[in-house]
Amino acid sequence: MLLILLRRPQQKCFTTTWQQNWDCSPGTCFQSLQAMLWHTVSPQLPLTIRGRHPSTRSVLDQALRAAVSMCDRAFGSGKAKELSMGGRCRGSWYERFLQPCLAELLGSALFIFIGCLSVIENGTDTGLLQPALAHGLALGLLIATLGNISGGHFNPAVSLAATLIGGLNLVMLLPYWISQLCGGLIGAALAKAVSPEERFWNASGAAFVTVQESGQVVGAVVAEFILTTLLALAVCMGALNQKTQGPLAPFSIGFAVTVDILAGGAVSGACMNPARAFGPAVVANHWDFHWIYWSGPLLASLLVGMLIRLFIGDGKTRLILKGR
Repeated sequence: MLLILLRRPQQKCFTTTWQQNWDCSPGTCFQSLQAMLWHTVSPQLPLTIRGRHPSTRSVLDQALRAAVSMCDRAFGSGKAKELSMGGRCRGSWYERFLQPCLAELLGSALFIFIGCLSVIENGTDTGLLQPALAHGLALGLLIATLGNISGGHFNPAVSLAATLIGGLNLVMLLPYWISQLCGGLIGAALAKAVSPEERFWNASGAAFVTVQESGQVVGAVVAEFILTTLLALAVCMGALNQKTQGPLAPFSIGFAVTVDILAGGAVSGACMNPARAFGPAVVANHWDFHWIYWSGPLLASLLVGMLIRLFIGDGKTRLILKGR
């Protein structure tokens, strides 16, 4: 079942001239647009021009290359491609592999720094509101800023869900996880460095300490599972699924985090992000019930991947009931 879910949908290329998607494999996107443009324009040219100026088609080809600025850019795909002189989609090694990982590292570090600091400096009169707003607004801002480079995951659970529905190459999943966990460690360490020592330890270094006894474990796991399901759906349906994606995806994802924390913060801490749990756990050396914040979110990612692949995804992502 996992291998079936990992089967990537047919890749898409996007143009700015026509707000339309073209099914293509590498190298066919340009040729399809080229043929369409020539088929449309050529009949309008006088026969004498078409006969005496064989370079007319090459001029149109050059204009088309200039218009097509991006090919096969998928949210979180970890690869930005451009057209070569032969019309084939290609991308530099740096932009396809290294730059997305650096963006995930930077974004995770900033997100978790802000999140940890909001918990450490949280006053008793604000309750869950301060960390909820800080996490949600920071995530939306970072996705809007870095999303076009890496997809703006900053969360191993989100990366897993994106991989399952074809939004991230499988070979990039482990590098993304490493980048996110390292970013979480950096962010938590920076939060400790700028915080007064007393406040830092009073807040347990922003580690998740909501679960204090074994009787709370089941409720915490279920809460993390449900809360992460909402977050992963917001990411996959709002930013990756062709039928439902929109320009407000960064803000809807940020709102999902805010709502989750307000609703479930008192039950499990509303982590929804293994990297957010890992960084403070290392810095504060607090590992009690740490596994909850891995199992709940990752199981939720598997569920979201199955739902989108089998039932609610667009026609190119869905594996069943495709229709004709």
